[in-house]
Amino acid sequence: MLPCSDRTSSEALKPLKKPKAPDVDRKNLFNSIQAYLSLHHPRTWLILAVFFLQIVLLLMARSIPASVPRARRHFPAPSTPAAANPLCTATVYVYDLPPILNTDLLRNCSELNPWVSACEAYSNNGFGRKAAGLRGIVPDNLTHAWYWTDQFALEIIYHNRMLNYRCRTLEPESATAFYIPFYAGLAVGKYLWLNYTAEDRDRHCRTMVEWVRDQPHWNRSDGWDHFITMGRISWDFRRSKDTGWGSSCIYLPGMRNVTRLLIEKNPWDYFDVGVPYPTGFHPSTASDVATWQDFVRTRRRTTLYCFAGATRGLIKNDFRGVLLSQCYNDSESGSCRVVDCGGSKCANGSSAIQEAFLGSDFCLQPRGDSFTRRSIFDCMVAGSIPVFFWKRTAYYQYEWFLPGEPGSYSVFMDRNAVANGTLSIRGELEKISREEVGRMREKVIEHIPNVVYAKPGEGLVGIRDAFDVAVDGVLRRIKGQEGGYKW
Repeated sequence: MLPCSDRTSSEALKPLKKPKAPDVDRKNLFNSIQAYLSLHHPRTWLILAVFFLQIVLLLMARSIPASVPRARRHFPAPSTPAAANPLCTATVYVYDLPPILNTDLLRNCSELNPWVSACEAYSNNGFGRKAAGLRGIVPDNLTHAWYWTDQFALEIIYHNRMLNYRCRTLEPESATAFYIPFYAGLAVGKYLWLNYTAEDRDRHCRTMVEWVRDQPHWNRSDGWDHFITMGRISWDFRRSKDTGWGSSCIYLPGMRNVTRLLIEKNPWDYFDVGVPYPTGFHPSTASDVATWQDFVRTRRRTTLYCFAGATRGLIKNDFRGVLLSQCYNDSESGSCRVVDCGGSKCANGSSAIQEAFLGSDFCLQPRGDSFTRRSIFDCMVAGSIPVFFWKRTAYYQYEWFLPGEPGSYSVFMDRNAVANGTLSIRGELEKISREEVGRMREKVIEHIPNVVYAKPGEGLVGIRDAFDVAVDGVLRRIKGQEGGYKW
């Protein structure tokens, strides 16, 4: 929700008074006329009496508030309609897209990946299967909040939350913004590999754009008040020529002014917004969040730093290999903990990764296959302090969700100095005092709610999670453009 004014004077809370009907002593007036007519004009009495009665009824009707129910289409209703929520200063209308653009994709989940079925990964409203393997690692009273969540499940998670959003409206005429629940990442994921054509990769997005542009409310702002979740990195939707990678969804006519929520944005595109990758922690209540924060705050950490990742053999001068080498060397002294993710053993997290993050003061976060990686958020949820080597890995990506001062919650190191051996990761981290480590960790813990996606469809009471932060931000930018939409 958008911030509400703090000014709540008693006058502002009073309802407006309706003008009173004219003050007429109807009973005495009626009796006087009746007496006169009964004596002088008995034949006209009946006609005038009926006429006078109509006048009296009309005057009485003016003091009764009219209430005419409106016909309404039947949509899945939010748990608390926006009209009944006094905190909603802006509302969202959720389009009811053709099923081929979302629910049919999920229904045919076994076809989303050319090698393995994605049905288990996208089960439980996008959270995936329960993370039973974390028993004994996370508190027993929080095992219900942990899942093996796929990093590309964002679209499913946001769609389910939006259907129950407290500021969702069922009346498009009154909406501040329009949400397009198209599963863009799921639609293109199957066609990124093998010998599929550019037409295959663009088909679903073209259908979506054509459908949305035919809606009566599109022309209100030429898409400025529309937004969408795209559950892969921005570069998977920016193909500039048929032989290139990914789809050309973002470049299609009609998509130019639509705000796009992505796990990795193009920092130079205003309409791209970077949002946190889904992690495995999905709290059900504010108490779950507080319990987890206390757990990671008091956790005994025996290792200075850790690294979870794998080398990229095809990449020249692979920086991950450099980090693995330093971490292996420091593991002999107990300063570093290595989780070598060669193969698929680290997919969607693992107990080894959680144990490493929970037991280390710092976690190394180089760029992934692109500039960002899900591990950033797994690390921070565990209360470990991230160490970055590219500013685009976090600082230029997730401004709405992370502290404004990078040095308050993270460490930045010159990757070239690390790669050529002139800078020791262990040496640099050991220079940071225990007091400073404590302050940085507290800042990380403070922002845990901002980077996790809650389990209940309506969100958490009293706490904003990553979904709330994202939607609030979108509504602020849309409201800021009211009356002046332009590119």
